[in-house]
Amino acid sequence: MRAGESGFTYLGLLTVVAVAGVALAATGVLWQTEAKREKERELLFVGNQYRRAIQRYYLTGPQRQYPRSLEDLLKDPRQPATVRYLRKLYADPITGNDWVLVKAPDGGILGVHSASEEKPFKTGNFKLRDRSFDGVEKYSDWKFIFQPAPVTKPGAKPAAK
Repeated sequence: MRAGESGFTYLGLLTVVAVAGVALAATGVLWQTEAKREKERELLFVGNQYRRAIQRYYLTGPQRQYPRSLEDLLKDPRQPATVRYLRKLYADPITGNDWVLVKAPDGGILGVHSASEEKPFKTGNFKLRDRSFDGVEKYSDWKFIFQPAPVTKPGAKPAAK
């Protein structure tokens, strides 16, 4: 072996290890980003399930009222028979914990939102029902609420602008 050739294999091996390390780091970042995007999609799905369940609860029953607890969405205490609006109570997909409740003026639950202060990837191009999420800074601003349309009396004129 000549004196100048002794470290060539070692240098080649170090280069391969360095390239593999960079590739694994890039893969990890991509995986983490995709995992966060999946949690974001799940947040939109589950949040809208809660919004829909609250809407159905409000519109069903003898008087219009919001549920007093999330458990009321599993079994409506106002009904003589078992009426379910959700199959189970889902955790907040971003934090893994309970949802933050948005209270209605009557003390019931108007909606839910995440406690996460993270910045969302999706900041626009929402479906019509989620249009209020356009341009918000954090997941906790994604409020999944149900508010009934205001009732107008027959023959009433729209408010002047």
